[in-house]
Amino acid sequence: MELNLLALSIGIGLVVSLLFSELFGLAAGGLVVPGYIALYLTRPIDVAITLAAALLTFFLIRIASTFVIIYGRRRTALMILVGYSVGVLLNAALAAFFEAGVEPPPVHVPVDQVAAIVEASRGVLEAGVIGYIVPGLVAIWFDRQGVLPTTAALATSAVVVRLLLILTVPVQLQWFDATPDFVSLGEEVEVQ
Repeated sequence: MELNLLALSIGIGLVVSLLFSELFGLAAGGLVVPGYIALYLTRPIDVAITLAAALLTFFLIRIASTFVIIYGRRRTALMILVGYSVGVLLNAALAAFFEAGVEPPPVHVPVDQVAAIVEASRGVLEAGVIGYIVPGLVAIWFDRQGVLPTTAALATSAVVVRLLLILTVPVQLQWFDATPDFVSLGEEVEVQ
């Protein structure tokens, strides 16, 4: 039987998000977001870039709302659309920046340390926004309940989801973390 790790993570995230909402009255950036973030907690650069995209989306919509009437469904749809666009642009900018090339290590670096430098830079080179709609969903909740409460609830719930994943499927989670390039959120993560 094949296990879809992303589906399991989102399912656990749904339950944890619902519990957080009922117990503490805080939304964790949308119901599905903690499940996505939990899978990427070992990639803090990706999480930081995703939160930066959400924050940029939040500020762009705030600025736009001073000129245009944005409320209700229109605001929600615009947040997701702008979040998607910001994520795509950030991913393209990161890819272009890192494709330009990382400078070779200085000549005075010992040969045995060159491999460590290359390995350390590999994580930065593969950084990007998590998913396509995650920044927009988080931005919606930044707008509704504030940046700090949303970020705190998201961080806490993502850690809880990650701990539950470690307890339920540790081998599959290790396999997922060991893959050199994480599967994008549009694709399924299947483990045999």
